[in-house]
Amino acid sequence: MARRGVRDEHGVLQRQLATLLEIDTPMFSKIERGNRRAKRTLVTQLVEYFKIDKNELLTLWLTDKVLDTVLENTWLSKSHNKKQDSFYFIIIQLKRRIRFVLQT
Repeated sequence: MARRGVRDEHGVLQRQLATLLEIDTPMFSKIERGNRRAKRTLVTQLVEYFKIDKNELLTLWLTDKVLDTVLENTWLSKSHNKKQDSFYFIIIQLKRRIRFVLQT
């Protein structure tokens, strides 16, 4: 869960942060786009590197993790169209807002 806006403000390239975090650049790109969840240790490293509010970033990271868990467990045994479910829609909207906040 990287904050692209912060990375851009500091003029840091994805490959530079990937090296710092000891992951490959494509993996970092997936994390930054929200296609992959970062581990807590990576979030902590980003907080230390950019000197940003640890509580804010960890809260957003944990919220995103909880939302993913809710989504995974809610529809594991259901066969209906989840995209028409209002609960699913609300969770997806929350995840989009988290991504937006992280990128600013």
